[in-house]
Amino acid sequence: MTAVDRPAPEAPAGPSPGPAVDGTGTPPVRERAARGTPWLLTAGLLAALLVLVPVAAGLGAYPIPTGDVLASVAHRAGLGGTALDRVPESVLWDVRFPRIVLALLIGGSLGCAGALMQGVFGNPLAEPGVIGVSSGAAVGAVAAIALGLDFLGTFTVPAVAFVTGLATVLVVHATSRSGGRTEVVTLILTGIALNAFTGALTGLFLFFADSAAVSQIAFWQLGSLAQATWPKVLAVLPCAAAGLALAPLYARRLDLLSLGERPARHLGVDVERLRLVLVLVIALLTAAAVSVSGIIGFVGLVVPHLLRMAAGPGHRFLIPGSALGGAAVLLAADLAARTLAQPAELPLGVLTALLGSPFFLWLLRRTRRRQGGWA
Repeated sequence: MTAVDRPAPEAPAGPSPGPAVDGTGTPPVRERAARGTPWLLTAGLLAALLVLVPVAAGLGAYPIPTGDVLASVAHRAGLGGTALDRVPESVLWDVRFPRIVLALLIGGSLGCAGALMQGVFGNPLAEPGVIGVSSGAAVGAVAAIALGLDFLGTFTVPAVAFVTGLATVLVVHATSRSGGRTEVVTLILTGIALNAFTGALTGLFLFFADSAAVSQIAFWQLGSLAQATWPKVLAVLPCAAAGLALAPLYARRLDLLSLGERPARHLGVDVERLRLVLVLVIALLTAAAVSVSGIIGFVGLVVPHLLRMAAGPGHRFLIPGSALGGAAVLLAADLAARTLAQPAELPLGVLTALLGSPFFLWLLRRTRRRQGGWA
């Protein structure tokens, strides 16, 4: 057999030395890093919460060492530790921990609602207030304060705010439907119109309220967790838990919706039903949060967008990650609000707006520059 007729030697078995490009070999380093980013971010957010909780519990007008905080928690959990004196124990469990838990619930609710909003509308500039839930809740709270309603005691204002927030969202959704379908642009424009109308109603209630009610209304609109108690935590907990449990179930359908409405329908997604359910989940989360804390803006806008920039648009991570990130951000903001100007306390909604507004302006410029203009 000549050299020409001799068969070529077989290639050695085993993976090729270079990175595979067809998915049959070892994934490239960049792909592995991208897959690991959500896990790293989740671990980082959990670590941040584990650090922030004892720090927030110890800092304040009455400082408590972190070691004492951990010892008291261990004692209450039956894991050893020691009970503190009467005053620090009362400060810790009657004042600090209700506020911390409420901040975690509200921040997680707003962050998760923001991620859902941006997924439903396909726009990183969307946030829960667009569909009128915040302004609707504000009308209910202002009306309850101005009219002196007291049929549920201290829960009257949160209960009325929650109901009017949900009712406003239902009106927005019903008004924006035409021919059995709801267009995103129509939904947004209807929300803007309802926001203007509810703002006018709020102004009317302020005009007719007495001076004491005006002060209370102004305090509520600025946003604060200063009135946090365990009963208020229990009032928010069912709605927040239900919304946070339901939201991840729709992650895959939101990923398909991000391809466009027509491709999503071809892939089996009932777009109208998905949009209605998620709008109701957003309203549930936001109304529960706003009804207790007042209006706290930009958490639902900033947190999901930062996580999307870091880990991509996949909602399997983005929804729970936004809940963790929102909880961490609001807890840190509340800690700053009550410690930066001691003995006074900064309004939490004002602080988040001061930090979130520059980010929103930067986001607007970045989006416009990437799209080459709005036209």
